[in-house]
Amino acid sequence: MTPVGILGGMGPQATVLLMQKVIDAVPARDDADHVPLIVHQNPAVPSRIAALIERTGPDPAPVLCAMARDLVAAGAGALAMPCNTAHHYAPEIATASPVPFLDMLAATARQLQGKGRIGILASPATRLTGVFDRYLDMPHFAPADDAPLLEMIRAVKAGAAPSAIAPDLTDTARTLLDSCDHLLIACTELSLAAPLLPDDCPWTDSLDCLVADILRFARGADNLPAQ
Repeated sequence: MTPVGILGGMGPQATVLLMQKVIDAVPARDDADHVPLIVHQNPAVPSRIAALIERTGPDPAPVLCAMARDLVAAGAGALAMPCNTAHHYAPEIATASPVPFLDMLAATARQLQGKGRIGILASPATRLTGVFDRYLDMPHFAPADDAPLLEMIRAVKAGAAPSAIAPDLTDTARTLLDSCDHLLIACTELSLAAPLLPDDCPWTDSLDCLVADILRFARGADNLPAQ
């Protein structure tokens, strides 16, 4: 199988979660059955929140592009990035690398077709930058007040257990479902708590959509849908 390079560290737990999901998705009978991953776990990537929301931090793009080049030099045949907000910089990353960039947002848009109005549970940065707008052709919107989501994300980055944010995430999800048909978990910190949502909250996790594309590419690039 073709190795896939992971631009990680945004945050570290989310990167580990992606790796675990890739492992769990393979019906392996031996080590060699698993997808080869080359992981750049770089928690020093400049804050996307500081750069995109607060306008006080440095541009993450140069660091992300350098990571992409390092992964290609290490043997990656494609790149993937388990951070929704950082896909604001996807064009720069794709330009900096000679190998395919497996776009998590494009994979997510394909999975959301036919699911009606989409409520997005994500960092306010995804709303403020409109990062999903060029991908989703169905009605989609964030909570009227998405500041609590940012607090949940920051709590997870600071070490809070997923169970600690699950009640607040559930309350936000139920409120959003009053005006939408399906939820999109579009922050990889929230992905850690998504399995704790009640059964009556239908959701799709962008991280799961990326896992599916990683498996398709690793097994044969010809199987990968067009971006």
